Amino acid sequence: MSGSDRGAPAPARPRRRDRDEEGRARNARPRDGLGRPLPYGSPGVARQPEGVPRTPAQSLTEAQRLLDDGMPFHAHEVLEDAWKAAPEAERELWRGLAQLAVGLTHAARGNATGGTALLDRGVAALAPYKDTAAYGIDIAGLMAWARELTGRLTGPGTVDAAESAPRLRAPGEMTEKRPTEDGA
Repeated sequence: MSGSDRGAPAPARPRRRDRDEEGRARNARPRDGLGRPLPYGSPGVARQPEGVPRTPAQSLTEAQRLLDDGMPFHAHEVLEDAWKAAPEAERELWRGLAQLAVGLTHAARGNATGGTALLDRGVAALAPYKDTAAYGIDIAGLMAWARELTGRLTGPGTVDAAESAPRLRAPGEMTEKRPTEDGA
């Protein structure tokens, strides 16, 4: 053994990959309110369960609660479930909402570039629905909110996720009205 090998730390054993009950790779590390991984054993925020069947109104209500609580990453997971379960004609609507939530997540983490990119994608996905009243979602208001937030994302710094959270529905809207194929 040479002198330079003395006192060298033993090589770290590779960590086994976290797996779910079906054997699929799943990161089991705890997360903070913005979805950032924390060290194993740290207290974290409970993750949103995947694949929860919800009505559109339930998805919007739960996502709004999470946005209001400053947890846009978790709201994105709820909206992603709605996106995956939605009929084909509605998938871009739900995808756009999920992208807005992820855009806010990036902005709150201080990633202006990622935030801007996701907010822009969300606006583009929502644009075809701007003349609908799908589920009472305030499409025009969300598009304006995203553009305003994008305008604030210059340089370093973060935004407060709860203070910057959008309103998903127009005031007083709680409808289950689906968007139609022709946008009416």
